[in-house]
Amino acid sequence: MIKKLTTASTKLFVLDTNVLMHDPSSLFRFEEHDIYLPMVTLEELDNNKKGMTEVARNARQASRNLEEIVGTNLSSLEEGCPLSINSNKHVSGKLFLQTAAVTAELPMLAGSKADNQILSVVLELHTSQPHREVVLVSKDINIRIKARAIGVAAEDYFNDQVLEDTDLLYSGMKELPADFWDKHSKALESWQDAGRMFYRINGPLCKSFLINEFVYYEFEKPFHAIVRSTEGNSAVLEVVKDYTQAKHNIWGITARNREQNFALNLLMDPEVDFVTLLGQAGTGKTLLTLASALTQTLDKKIYSEIIMTRVTVPVGEDIGFLPGTEEEKMAPWMGALEDNLDVLNKSDEEAGEWGRAATQDLIRTRIKIKSLNFMRGRTFLHKFLIIDEAQNLTPKQMKTLITRAGPGTKVVCLGNIAQIDTPYLTEGSSGLTYVVDRFKGWTHNGHVTLVRGERSRLADFAADIL
Repeated sequence: MIKKLTTASTKLFVLDTNVLMHDPSSLFRFEEHDIYLPMVTLEELDNNKKGMTEVARNARQASRNLEEIVGTNLSSLEEGCPLSINSNKHVSGKLFLQTAAVTAELPMLAGSKADNQILSVVLELHTSQPHREVVLVSKDINIRIKARAIGVAAEDYFNDQVLEDTDLLYSGMKELPADFWDKHSKALESWQDAGRMFYRINGPLCKSFLINEFVYYEFEKPFHAIVRSTEGNSAVLEVVKDYTQAKHNIWGITARNREQNFALNLLMDPEVDFVTLLGQAGTGKTLLTLASALTQTLDKKIYSEIIMTRVTVPVGEDIGFLPGTEEEKMAPWMGALEDNLDVLNKSDEEAGEWGRAATQDLIRTRIKIKSLNFMRGRTFLHKFLIIDEAQNLTPKQMKTLITRAGPGTKVVCLGNIAQIDTPYLTEGSSGLTYVVDRFKGWTHNGHVTLVRGERSRLADFAADIL
């Protein structure tokens, strides 16, 4: 089946079809190790190539990659085809395709199910190459369990994961220690510019600061600031605006906790083009974003309109096709928008019923609901783009959306990575985790993880206890 060519130090990875359909570039992610593809994997790729879904697109791309690797040199199939093609010169492993029938039998696994055929190939390689580590790589938990039951090593595909542990994900905030001012106030400079207070500090902690990261000191004199620049052991901090005070309210909304205050500072900053807000249900992500969007669109006229979109992944059973225009089809998915608009509209007590109805009509003319399906090729100019439930997006879909932003557009991604409804996506590989990690430290980016729920005592208790 496969010649005993390479050294025992390099592993032989047998790929399941779902790995290629999840990430077509996985063929180039195994560095010096070799890859083996059973014939049934190629057949499954062929069966899944039709359609416009993400899986079908990936299956087609995987097939193109395979053709480029294999080429027309059939004599090299036994020896293995080098994976170092095009921009993947760093890969030194080889690709092997199954060229002969399998002799290994699996008496306890009945039938010719594709998974069982892959397992019999892995077992055959395991026996024919005793000096080499043969590993099955699959996104399917069940095939990994079956593989271990027959004594074969099996692993998940981790290369697409930004972080193995999402507890390590950048929170956008840093708590300062009690002795912070003792160590950092030497040669302290302070000044005011356009009504904003700045401090230049020097000390060991400055090296670990990221631009637009919030720092807070909660001891005898509380201090909340945002890092504006860093250089070696020096950093410039700007004192944040206090949105917890009623006089600084945004569309009638005030921040109820420290994290919400930090989030409003980012949302109201015209220099920050990309904001990500993470947090469990009820932390105020959508309400704060909508309030700041309405203020900057209707009052300050920085943006021409608000565009809201979200991934249409149902939590329960799908309810079939929906009638009407794009906006009408998206309406059932936008219940969160309606709920938050109700809250924002009731905040103006003096307007009366007629005034509130007029405001409601004005708001609705400025908020557009768009489907993700029609985003490719568009450019948004001077828009406030809100991507809700962003944890259900893949990194590629996230890239497609964020690159729609033209001059003067602000993009805000909201989500809770503990509530992922998309198959194949995990907390570590979600597009939202991906952008939080990749954008941190960029001058025009900001991120806050909201912690405290502010919806109701019932919702907060349910989120903790259930």
